[in-house]
Amino acid sequence: MRHSVTFAALALTLAATPVSARPLYVEAGHLLDVESGAVKTGQCVLVEDERVARIEPCGKTPEGAERLDWSAYWVLPGLMDLHTHLADTGQSADLAAPLKTSPAATALLGAQNARVTLDAGFTTVRDVGTYRGLTDVALRDAIAAGEVPGPRMFVAGAYITIPGGGGELNGVVPNDQLPPDMRLGVVKNAQEAHDKAEYLFGHGVDFLKLIATGAVLAIGTEPGQPELTEDEMRAAIEVAKAHGSYATAHAHGAEGIKAAIRAGVHSIEHASLIDDEGLRMARKAGVWLVMDIYNGDYINDVGTKEGWPEEYLRKNRETTETQREGFAKAVKMGVKLAYGTDSGVYPHGLNARQFAYMVRYGMTPLQAIRAATIDAATLIGHDKELGSITAGKFADMIAVAGDPLQNVRVLESVAHVMKVGDVVK
Repeated sequence: MRHSVTFAALALTLAATPVSARPLYVEAGHLLDVESGAVKTGQCVLVEDERVARIEPCGKTPEGAERLDWSAYWVLPGLMDLHTHLADTGQSADLAAPLKTSPAATALLGAQNARVTLDAGFTTVRDVGTYRGLTDVALRDAIAAGEVPGPRMFVAGAYITIPGGGGELNGVVPNDQLPPDMRLGVVKNAQEAHDKAEYLFGHGVDFLKLIATGAVLAIGTEPGQPELTEDEMRAAIEVAKAHGSYATAHAHGAEGIKAAIRAGVHSIEHASLIDDEGLRMARKAGVWLVMDIYNGDYINDVGTKEGWPEEYLRKNRETTETQREGFAKAVKMGVKLAYGTDSGVYPHGLNARQFAYMVRYGMTPLQAIRAATIDAATLIGHDKELGSITAGKFADMIAVAGDPLQNVRVLESVAHVMKVGDVVK
């Protein structure tokens, strides 16, 4: 069974205070059913006690409810980004920034990042690692307790990585001189992978993040190079399963991707250099791909202007277009794909920019929206509570000024945001 600390955190994570003081009757101009693709007009959504109570043709406002006029908008579920780094300093030319920023300051930056992410219409995120270990747990719990505004968070706590690997802060000081909170997940063998996984679940994480290959944005590592062994990943995954959870793997290279799938991961992050065999393996095993196909352009443009390390820029050039080609193949093959952007590499709040890229590389607008709603909810195991505007689910909704099925870029400018029945924007 999952550690009791995590059970409590999960209950807080799904629901969140404060709740609306009275029921809301939301008049939707155009209501998108992400599961069927149907758009209905003249519909009203009654929200009670954080959840959708019912959806019906608009009529008289129920007694005791407040009517909310979203009749000029297209209304759809709150969006989800399953690859974020809220509780971190963000990417820059300064390699030492995460070390210079204390855990407390990192958490405060995370609170700012959470606010702008929520305002952008993302009511749920999966935070897939921070250099300052467990600051994401603290941020998640503060949001869930209503102490700071932000999206519902599911967090990994730290990276499980080899020494000097893609999950380490390399190139600043000798790694053994980094503070302990920056090396919570560093492992040298399968037993250490097991023990570090237990430690992280004991300290409240929701899932594990395994670094299966080198990284684009880590000095001294190569994206195509395997890092964690299959046995090390399997040891951590067994712990996750024992806690009723799962592991996702950062994996760019084809061999690392396939090793992670064989080890039993639930999802793959990036999948930049995935080959046809890896795509077939993912499809057969039901493994999700979370491919950040927007941020390569940002890294190339802004990273060049700001003087990011040439090593970063070179690896980004070597992976960006190949990743997009792999994404297009995955769409055609019917591999399971969920929305994840690597926010923090680019400024938080711009998460919706990736929708247009997903459409450009083979998805319909509805498929891209589903990837960020019902499909994302399915990946994290909460499709019974999240991911669509359905009676009984949490009342997470956004309103945009145009039809996202005709122009998915309207999601880049969200007019209104509701999270668990509370209008936060």
